[in-house]
Amino acid sequence: MGRKYESLEELRRKKKMLKSEINDLENLLTFKNTKESLSAFTNGLTDQYLQEKVDEDGDEKVVLRKDIIAKQITSEIKDAFISKNAAMGIASSAFKGGAGDALMKLAVTAFVGNYAKKNLKSSNWKKKILGAALIYLAPIALKFVRKKLENYQKNKSVSSMEQLI
Repeated sequence: MGRKYESLEELRRKKKMLKSEINDLENLLTFKNTKESLSAFTNGLTDQYLQEKVDEDGDEKVVLRKDIIAKQITSEIKDAFISKNAAMGIASSAFKGGAGDALMKLAVTAFVGNYAKKNLKSSNWKKKILGAALIYLAPIALKFVRKKLENYQKNKSVSSMEQLI
């Protein structure tokens, strides 16, 4: 230790500087200034979303800036919908029948769900069993029918291609 420092006074200055640095770090860790502490932990990421306000009692508190958050969310959503890739993807899926397929899935799901819900609310025990069976077995049956239809469509397209050749 004698080699690093020239005098005892230099060692005392270093000790004082380290103590003040430790106190600053303790203040950050104890959240005495919440905004500053969060800024230090997140490397400044939260600075734009937080604002310090003084309430009626004169106490300082940190509040979220909802306007900034809402603007950022709406801009992200707008960019996702307006970007060329998303617009082209939506248009191509609509032309390919993907939109119709999705609507058909939603319609079948809504119909089966409403029918099952209606049967479950019935006082008749047979209808309750039918409603419960629909909830558990309908997805399996729909997947089976869908696979069969896809296989049929694939076989039909292969046979039509064979006829063309």
